[in-house]
Amino acid sequence: MMGKKCAVHAIGFWLIWIGAINWGLVGFFKFNLVNWIFGSWPTVERVIYALVGIAAILILFKKSCKMCKEGTCNCGK
Repeated sequence: MMGKKCAVHAIGFWLIWIGAINWGLVGFFKFNLVNWIFGSWPTVERVIYALVGIAAILILFKKSCKMCKEGTCNCGK
């Protein structure tokens, strides 16, 4: 996925990176960055985890956004 991404793919890409970094920190250092930042707001923390999971599933199954279906997205070009 080189080049300019549509907003849906760009947000999904960054959410997956946030999740990957957080899991790496948990695995190697037993430090949960999302909990450290948003621990006093458990609802916000859950929403972040849900968004990361949704982004991963969408990217995993290569679901295209509306821009990609219309041919106006530059993803993968």
